[in-house]
Amino acid sequence: MQKQVPLKKKTIYLLAFFFLLGGILAYNYYQKIFGEAITKKYVLYVNSDDTLQDIKAHIKDISKNPNTFLWVAARKNFSKPKVGRYVLTKGMSNNDLVNMLRGGMQTPLKISFNNQDTLEKFAGRISKQIQADSISLLKSFTNKEFLLKNELSEKSVLQIFIPNTYEVYWTISPDKFRSKMLRAYNRFWNKNRISKAEKLGLTKSEVSTLASIVQKETAKKSERPIVAGLYLNRLKKGMPLQADPTIIYCIKEIKGQAYVVKRVLTVDLQIKSPYNTYKYSGLPTTLIAMPDVSAIDGVLNANNHDYLYMCVNVDKLGYHSFSKSLAEHNRNAAKYHRWLNKQKINR
Repeated sequence: MQKQVPLKKKTIYLLAFFFLLGGILAYNYYQKIFGEAITKKYVLYVNSDDTLQDIKAHIKDISKNPNTFLWVAARKNFSKPKVGRYVLTKGMSNNDLVNMLRGGMQTPLKISFNNQDTLEKFAGRISKQIQADSISLLKSFTNKEFLLKNELSEKSVLQIFIPNTYEVYWTISPDKFRSKMLRAYNRFWNKNRISKAEKLGLTKSEVSTLASIVQKETAKKSERPIVAGLYLNRLKKGMPLQADPTIIYCIKEIKGQAYVVKRVLTVDLQIKSPYNTYKYSGLPTTLIAMPDVSAIDGVLNANNHDYLYMCVNVDKLGYHSFSKSLAEHNRNAAKYHRWLNKQKINR
């Protein structure tokens, strides 16, 4: 005859089973919400039309179980993620992820830009790094009220963008980005730089204009204070700057930015434009490109010398030969033109 288990023991076994089952369920419940869900670092971009299903698809390769994200979201009554750029880190839980997307807790990113030839190119460069498109950025940069308030024009506004690295949110609006750049520009022009500009008899805009020419004349940072000093010498003497980069600027205004100019021709010097520094003395009306910091500081810290002329040094390409007399310059120029002809560079 089989021995029966006492009722008391049955009760204990049953209670132990339910406690164990409850513990397992509680553990699973806890793991779904607070356990590790994200397996590696990932940058998640959320657009305005993204749904939770889209988020699930985005994280499918870096989540232990993407379905648990939806399960947790449903229990937290979360249905619409906020637009933004989010950096997910290894070990994050679904609860962390839901809270991040619900609160719009974005991770800022660093954007950078170097000198750009035009406002259009600059807007295109920035639009590749933030959510805003180039058209909306351009509209903001050329807003009439903004330009009027800051005594700028559609061409001179390029000077407020100082090439550097900046920290912003991916969702920064065009107007807020513009304001951030203007604040950085005002910080850049500290008392020391303003004092140096005043000693040269130049305004901030004029320094930027000259710096843009220096920028285009030489890629060698070590040469920029020399080139700047040369042009300042010409300005003091009332001589035309005769800067080839301004002629190239004029040609591109006529032919388009994609037009390639490797050689300035005599006929080009007759172009009727306020940017033609062969026809008109003084600085052009605005800058011809975005100068970087080394070009601006090259002007503010220009070398004190007697040079009035410069020409490409064909014996050391990338550098220039500087001269004090026209006779010496003509010899350098003749050598350069022979080199151009030998290379068959006709335009």
